[in-house]
Amino acid sequence: MIDRVITSGTFSLDGGTWDVDNNVWLVGDAREVVIVDAAHTAGPIAARVGGRTVKAIVCTHAHNDHINAARELAELTGAPIRLHPADQVLWEQVYGAEVAYEPLADGEKLTVGGITLQVLHTPGHAPGAVCVHAPDLGALFSGDTLFKGGPGATGRSYSSFDTIIESIRERLLTLPPETVVHTGHGESTSIGAEAPHLEEWITRGH
Repeated sequence: MIDRVITSGTFSLDGGTWDVDNNVWLVGDAREVVIVDAAHTAGPIAARVGGRTVKAIVCTHAHNDHINAARELAELTGAPIRLHPADQVLWEQVYGAEVAYEPLADGEKLTVGGITLQVLHTPGHAPGAVCVHAPDLGALFSGDTLFKGGPGATGRSYSSFDTIIESIRERLLTLPPETVVHTGHGESTSIGAEAPHLEEWITRGH
């Protein structure tokens, strides 16, 4: 039901560049999948898809390291790219007006392989950041909103610490504690493991 592909490359913003490893998540069954994030290199992701139909390429946000394989993946698979339009300013830094996407909306539901995926708009790390909740699987794909050990970074342009804390508190920590959180980088965690630490994160300010 859930596959992970790890791809490597760089993240660039505000004049800096960092080496990063990204998690790319494939959700579905033996016939069809949704790809969550299109990071760095299309080849390994397409290889993991195999002969399955890709129903959508869902971008959790438009930082370059999460979308820089989106155009090639869309061309290889014929799948639409989906992104929350509040991230247009970040999208344009990578693709300008050359590559189109279909807007994602808060509360929108996608179905793949009999699984329902619900889009949760969780701004803070980026204005259009979303998480994808799969209640049928007890899973959340959190992009860079929530990690093992705290919220995603908010020290760069178009980000807000207060906003990400509100998103986590109101949209994520209200999910069942046993929900497994599959993150954009690093290892998975759970809502129950992270919820007790909210006040610590607020105190430390990141």
